[in-house]
Amino acid sequence: MKYGVQIFATDYSIRPATLAKAAEERGFESLWLPEHSHIPASRLSPWPGGDELPKMYYDVMDPFVSLASAASVTSTIKLCTGICLVIQRDPIQLAKEVASLDQISDGRVILGIGAGWNREEMENHGTDFDRRFKIMREKVQAMQAIWTQNEAEYHGEFVNFDPVMAWPKPKQRGGPPIIVGGGFPGGGKRAIAYGNGWMPIDGRGWDIMETLSQFRQMAAEADRDPSDLPVSIFAAPQDENRIKTFEDAGVDRLVFGLPPAPDDEVLPILDKLVKLTGF
Repeated sequence: MKYGVQIFATDYSIRPATLAKAAEERGFESLWLPEHSHIPASRLSPWPGGDELPKMYYDVMDPFVSLASAASVTSTIKLCTGICLVIQRDPIQLAKEVASLDQISDGRVILGIGAGWNREEMENHGTDFDRRFKIMREKVQAMQAIWTQNEAEYHGEFVNFDPVMAWPKPKQRGGPPIIVGGGFPGGGKRAIAYGNGWMPIDGRGWDIMETLSQFRQMAAEADRDPSDLPVSIFAAPQDENRIKTFEDAGVDRLVFGLPPAPDDEVLPILDKLVKLTGF
């Protein structure tokens, strides 16, 4: 099982480059950065994680700028979005950003994606909340066309463009892996339909053994090899027994959440996680 770390990069937390270098030196496989372009002041959409939206959601930096800084000081650690709100981004420009990061990192990008939960944030970008999942699929397919074709075109309900020539192409042939976030069964179904893996959030009231068994059965029924759809657990708990449960269930990767705190608070947590996991 592989281990990664996730943080809301802010102007008061450890720098992404510093964290990436420290995590790589300690043997972590991946670094994951989330995003929110903004938080609408109305605060009408409830946060799925609880009553009070944490400050870091308001303050988080752009993930691609942050990951580019991390790429410049590392050589092996995977550079990942966890998650990228593709529905709020232009797919042609996002395809270029992702491909550029994949090139400068020598093929270390994993694109974790999700449709998000904040209706007002999406609507400020012109995104229809009720159709966000179909929009997400079309934007992913459009980017994959750009990454793999010299003259790419896409004609969908929400994304539509005639042949375009866009470079660079990603270092990874076909483009970076697409890891689809979301709960079960919806997130799992979307991962099976057009992803290269599934990333649910831990602690949302689901049984890992039963859920993964159902997910793998759904994949097989859709003619997808379950081994081609690795499962990553997001915001994994720092508990030995729970970690062992995930390992026994065949989870491919655990991603531990870190606080948006300074170096002297975050680095000891990394050391603690190394001892806890034993890698």
